[in-house]
Amino acid sequence: MNRRSMTRLSAVIAVAGLGIGALAGCTGGGDPAPTDNGSSGDDVTITWWHNATTDPQKGLWEDIAAEFEDANPGVTVEVTGYQNEDLQRTLIPNALQSGDAPDVFMVWPGGEVRAQAEAGHLKDLTELTADTAGELGATVKPWQVDGKQFALPYTFGIEGFWYNKDLFAEAGIEALPETLPELEEANEKLKAIGTAPIAVGAADLWPAAHWWYQFALAACSTDTLQSAIPELDFTDPCWVEAGEMLEDFVATEPFNEGFLATSGQQGADSSAGMVANGNAAMELMGHWNAGQIGSLTPDAEVPEFLGWFPFVSVPGAAGDPTITMGGGDGFGVSADAPDEAVELLKYILSEDVQTRYAATGAGIPTHPGAIDAVTDPSLKLIAEALAESSYVQLWLDSDLGPTFGTPLNQAIVNLMAGTGTPEDIVMTLEQTAAAL
Repeated sequence: MNRRSMTRLSAVIAVAGLGIGALAGCTGGGDPAPTDNGSSGDDVTITWWHNATTDPQKGLWEDIAAEFEDANPGVTVEVTGYQNEDLQRTLIPNALQSGDAPDVFMVWPGGEVRAQAEAGHLKDLTELTADTAGELGATVKPWQVDGKQFALPYTFGIEGFWYNKDLFAEAGIEALPETLPELEEANEKLKAIGTAPIAVGAADLWPAAHWWYQFALAACSTDTLQSAIPELDFTDPCWVEAGEMLEDFVATEPFNEGFLATSGQQGADSSAGMVANGNAAMELMGHWNAGQIGSLTPDAEVPEFLGWFPFVSVPGAAGDPTITMGGGDGFGVSADAPDEAVELLKYILSEDVQTRYAATGAGIPTHPGAIDAVTDPSLKLIAEALAESSYVQLWLDSDLGPTFGTPLNQAIVNLMAGTGTPEDIVMTLEQTAAAL
């Protein structure tokens, strides 16, 4: 393993393709297996932190906790949902540093799982969850460090545009954009009917930063992506070119007014909320966004007008247009957590629970046996696009690691605000790497 990157996700494509139609015979599911807790006579409390703050996913996780308690007398599961940004930026890092970490908590792939594992915060799950990891296939690899498993993913997918079909029809957009010029043409048609073409939640940094990430995929060759990130070598001109592409795109004024102060996913005024309530036609976001948008509509349902299409290609750029960007969410277990916490994790990743997760429409499950339970048309499109990808690049801030995330994303937002340059983004990457 390279010191700064996880095993790449090319193997995910193969398992995703199989999972869509060929692995329904995998075993798993049913009620949670009882642990050996009762033999000790001691009550056990498990704390579980996740990033679902609204139903249906929040309610599902609460149901899973209750079911695990019922199957294991003497075990109490304290399950709490927090905003994703709060978890990743402050709550989990602070809890780990204080030595009072939750027993089961969100762990993101790439540099973040590596940093937490190397600091001794995570339990080595390699032997403890071998059967579960084997059922999930290659999707577990981004949560490995030096060949050892330190967390397991419950969802994985790629990002693209979530869009309002009704607004597209009103604007006279007859075909979904496949190239950058076609996207820019669609934006002008949407502005002509008085709607914001694309909503961006730049106040949270990362939703806006993903625009530069995508242009980096367009500007950089696959070889560069596979070598530059683990080696922390950003001398290839493509990294500056990505910023130039973004700078040119921002100049076309494609985003909602006040996007720099707009949050990503919290409330009706967020970028997801703008799409949910018909105030913007599109949002570039990950595979989880259908559930997020649905939670922000007046009836808390995924709107019928919602559709999805992949990020557009950039004609003449060096990047491979069949490359996609994605990632997933997973759970790890604190190094000093009780054995029951591992059993809870295994239950969360069981075929039965994964099937119920898929049925909520909140995301694409990692268990192949649960794929058929995905009924949302957009999520099916994402699963198909994942299977057709020639290569899947992890979110760049995840792949580079937690040290890079905030300064990189801030530098990108500075460019989008007109206070930074393409060269500033690369300089930020180089300075962050030099300080390691």
